[in-house]
Amino acid sequence: MRAGEAAAAAGVTIKALRYYEECGLLNPARTAGGYRDYTAEDVRLAEEIRSLGALGLAPKETRPFLACLRAGHDAGDHCVESLAAYQQKIDALDLLVARLTHSREQLTRRRDAATRRGFPTATEPPKESDKMLPKADPLPADLPAPVDDGAAAHLPGRKLPALSFDGTDGSEIRLDKVSDGRWVLFLYPLTGDPAADIPEGWNDIPGARGCSQEACGFRDNLDALRAEGVDRVLALSSDRADYQQALVNRLHLPYPMLSDPHLTLANELKLPTFEANGQTLYRRLTLVLRGATIEHVFYPVFPPDTHAEEVAQWCRDQRTAR
Repeated sequence: MRAGEAAAAAGVTIKALRYYEECGLLNPARTAGGYRDYTAEDVRLAEEIRSLGALGLAPKETRPFLACLRAGHDAGDHCVESLAAYQQKIDALDLLVARLTHSREQLTRRRDAATRRGFPTATEPPKESDKMLPKADPLPADLPAPVDDGAAAHLPGRKLPALSFDGTDGSEIRLDKVSDGRWVLFLYPLTGDPAADIPEGWNDIPGARGCSQEACGFRDNLDALRAEGVDRVLALSSDRADYQQALVNRLHLPYPMLSDPHLTLANELKLPTFEANGQTLYRRLTLVLRGATIEHVFYPVFPPDTHAEEVAQWCRDQRTAR
């Protein structure tokens, strides 16, 4: 069967099938015309990868289960190697739970200490509309933090070039004409596809993980940013425009996202980038602008899930300092 038929039968995307093949987990035959020809066994293996992925196993961690199926067993965990893989994942989860528990205890102590200093303990309850918004998955607790390599030190005071991009709201946006007042442009590497696996090694790249979480953060803090005088918020990456539109629809993002697949803005302003999985991607960076002039740069950005609050606080401090 062709890729579309196999993907539908296995309950995965065609992109996921390609990724499984790149990892060496699937090896479909080729027709005389060069097309991939998937068998029922390939579909069964893809189903196994998907079902184990739902339990938290990365594709590379499913190899013992696939080998067990290829050996003729009815179940992928009917082999001792599969049981060992289960235990290894359980041990990793136990370690993660311990780290999260430690982090929670530290946060609780800090909160209680702040309360004793006189800070209010109660917060305004979330609006009903906010409760309905979809949330990105929590970030792993042990992500490596990026370091400031000085790659953005030249940006404050620079003016944005007269580049135009199509926004996900259907408008054409010229960067040097966005607003005469203060506005925010945040740049991110790429967002994860919920129907596919995180690229292998992505969590090990400092600052790479967290794009959906950052996008949700700016969504949830948009009113706070506007209250501090921010006219607009825009996001830009090298993601394809149709993929960004899917992200806007999935996360209900109220601001436009701009697609720059050729890294045009990076070339114009010498913005920091990095290489991953054969692609050149933007490093996470946020520009606060006054008109077309870069007023402030946040770089590196970490953690990304609370970064929008950091930007709002900076804008609040600027207003207070006047």
